[in-house]
Amino acid sequence: MADFDMIPIIPLPGKVILPRISTPLNVVRKVGVLATKFALQHDKTVLLLNQKKAEVEDPQVGDFHQIGTVARIADSFEPGDGTIRIAVEAERRGLVLEIFYNDGFFLADVDSPTEDWDPSQEVIRLRKTAIKRFSECMQLRKKFKNEVHSTAKREKDPGVLADYIANHADLKEGKPQQILDKIDPIERLESVIRFLEEELEVSELDRRIDEEVKKSVERTHKEFYLNERIKAIQKELGRGEDGSDEIDELRKQIEEAGMSEEAVDKATKELKRLQQMPPMSAESGVIRTYLDLLVSLPWSKRTNKRLNIGRAEKVLDDDHYGLEKPKDRILEYLAVMKLVKKIKGPILCLVGPPGVGKTSLGKSIANSIGRNFVRMSLGGVRDEAEIRGHRRTYIGSLPGRIIQGLCDAKSKNPLFLLDEVDKMSSDFRGDPASALLEVLDPEQNDTFRDHYLDIDFDLSEVMFIMTANTKVSIPPALLDRMEVIELPGYTEFEKHQIARQFLIPKQLKSHGLKPKLVGLEESAISDIINRYTKEAGVRNLEREISKCCRKIARRVAKNGNKNEDIQITSDNLNNFLGPPQYKQRQAEERDEIGVATGMVYTQVGGDIVAIEATTMQGEGELTLTGQLGEVMKESAQTALAYIRSQSDILELPNDFAFSQQDVHIHVPEGAVPKEGPSAGITIATAMVSAMTGQQVRKDVAMTGEITLRGRVLPIGGLKEKVLAAHRNQIPHIIIPEENSKDLFDIPDDVRSKLEFHQVDNMSQVLDLALKKN
Repeated sequence: MADFDMIPIIPLPGKVILPRISTPLNVVRKVGVLATKFALQHDKTVLLLNQKKAEVEDPQVGDFHQIGTVARIADSFEPGDGTIRIAVEAERRGLVLEIFYNDGFFLADVDSPTEDWDPSQEVIRLRKTAIKRFSECMQLRKKFKNEVHSTAKREKDPGVLADYIANHADLKEGKPQQILDKIDPIERLESVIRFLEEELEVSELDRRIDEEVKKSVERTHKEFYLNERIKAIQKELGRGEDGSDEIDELRKQIEEAGMSEEAVDKATKELKRLQQMPPMSAESGVIRTYLDLLVSLPWSKRTNKRLNIGRAEKVLDDDHYGLEKPKDRILEYLAVMKLVKKIKGPILCLVGPPGVGKTSLGKSIANSIGRNFVRMSLGGVRDEAEIRGHRRTYIGSLPGRIIQGLCDAKSKNPLFLLDEVDKMSSDFRGDPASALLEVLDPEQNDTFRDHYLDIDFDLSEVMFIMTANTKVSIPPALLDRMEVIELPGYTEFEKHQIARQFLIPKQLKSHGLKPKLVGLEESAISDIINRYTKEAGVRNLEREISKCCRKIARRVAKNGNKNEDIQITSDNLNNFLGPPQYKQRQAEERDEIGVATGMVYTQVGGDIVAIEATTMQGEGELTLTGQLGEVMKESAQTALAYIRSQSDILELPNDFAFSQQDVHIHVPEGAVPKEGPSAGITIATAMVSAMTGQQVRKDVAMTGEITLRGRVLPIGGLKEKVLAAHRNQIPHIIIPEENSKDLFDIPDDVRSKLEFHQVDNMSQVLDLALKKN
């Protein structure tokens, strides 16, 4: 230790000056000014002592660190404002032993400790490491200077090197004071190395952050510049405004859409994503499309028109002639819906041949109850996504047809017509019929989840009606959810009335013709129905009437005479429609042997058919021709077996031997496939007639299935079959007794002109159909 000295203290608030450096100081506070003046009056030596707390303006004895720097004042200047500017040369460390307060400033009893060190390889290694770290730190900060680096390399004393590096390294946060406190040179140099390495890590991190920020800023500036250019171009072209306006508009639409809580959360989340995306990115277009769909869905919009059963009945009657049974069932359905205020129960399914008015009946129901109408055709649909939609992960994904239909309807409670439900199919893409199970189930469809929406939507208020041509191809699980309403084919009388009341006025109006100057006689309408169309509905009938109107319109336009009176009759009908397309099948002109008249059901309504039978010498074989199906062939075999078992009762000729006679059954129109068991009693009657030689009455038509015991079983399509017989003026109808209940479906005007014979065994049929010799 050196001798003790009493040295005036210049307090430094948060500033550390290390030994062996020259630096200017501006002494402002009075306690420092008085100490400086005291030193200038004596040996110009001062102690530069750092305060423990820089914010203390009036320090006390205990507010100083224990080690400071002894310096000599090289120059001084008093500007006259009570401060002193000095230049000091820091010489050595000073260890404060005791501090005294003297006339406004502090004096310190200072000891100057010695800094001993021994040269060694460890010191050399530390020196090299310190110089390397110092050089790296200065280069990273871009403050590297060759003269400073050279001076550091020449310094051999580890303590002096540590102070030199600390003076030029610009260390922060109390680190200079920690270096000043280190008396031992080796420890001081180790501390400097540790601090430099920390500074290197921080500087490297700052550099990386600065580079990333710079890149981000450059990218943001580039995007901003390009977006501003795009906006300016779009504004010049009149194609767009500020994107913020679009976001605000979407937010307003979301608030006003009346969505469910789940939908609002989803929409808000997607809107935030859209706001953060560049407008020209592909993903922003996907999100925008999704949000447009969400806000366009009728979450709370309804048609609240009151249900009036009287008005509904009037609308149905005005729009459709006939169809009394279907209309009664629909009105019952609407009455229940009015009383319970909610749709619960089976889905109505209108089943009938083409052209009978299934789709138009659905439109009339919507009109009668004041609901919006949506039609969705299921014909040929084989992808489940058509019902439930595609997930948004796929490019070009869309919502299902159910959700799209609701957007088109613009109400939450429309009438949704699912057309041609029997023509759906399935493949590797899924089964749309199974997807419909959820849609049509009132217990499930209040939480219907479309794959594209990915949120629940309530379908419980939608009124679903389905149409089909046949029930056979509808899956059982789907059919179980429906209440089937049969729409049979129209009678000739009904077609006549529909043509007169609906089709002819409609076509005259659409072709610009005056109803008073154009007329179709009743006989002409009947000829169009029977000789130019062959259908259960009225679609082709309307087409033929339209063809007549086109011919008339051409004549009027060519002649220029709009007041010409044109009448279409049976005699001039060929001039408008050409030769007849169909020849009306006539009943037999006389009683014949081996020919019986049967009644058949086809997709276009009922018809009659003459079944022919003949016998010839042979080996007991049965021949069937006319493109018969398997069931019809089995009916013929059953009829022959019955006749052979009852040959004694049927009074067949004594010389008739089944083993020596071949039987040939033929059903005319061999190009047309025929199937079904209902021709059983007709085939049996024709065979018995051929075997016994008894004639079959020409005024009798029959239908029924036969068993081996001769029982007559019920059949389907009785109404259409009876109408065909009535159309062909056959007065006597033989039907199975179990079909008696179906007679109520036959119009009264038809039933009153026919005589029905209800049978339960084949002997009754033969008694009625065969003429006794």
